Amino acid sequence: QLRLVQSGGGLVQPGGSLTLSCAYSGFTRDDYRIGWFRLAPGKVHEGILCLTMPSGLKNSAVSVAGRFTISRDKATNTVYLHMNDLKPEDTGVYYCAADLDQVLGWDYAPGYDHWGQGTQVTVSS
Repeated sequence: QLRLVQSGGGLVQPGGSLTLSCAYSGFTRDDYRIGWFRLAPGKVHEGILCLTMPSGLKNSAVSVAGRFTISRDKATNTVYLHMNDLKPEDTGVYYCAADLDQVLGWDYAPGYDHWGQGTQVTVSS
């Protein structure tokens, strides 16, 4: 059974940094995407970063380019979201998700089949 379990998150001051983790298991294929999305109050899921396996291709939203990065630890099947220079508008619930079919755009939430439980990130002074 495919699972994604998130950790990290919390309250951080503007300009601060935070790293979220997404440990995944149960994959039976080598080609898939792991994406990070965030959900702010009153908005729809925003795709912010994606890592495609096995190529390692990374995609980033303009809103986080230069501040957020994505990485993977193959040994532990964990994908990380590294967030720097956080701003109040980065506040929201962050989700990792897996897309096995890779038919739709990397930042299109309905294309993702499996989701982590979500974690709150609040950027405030």
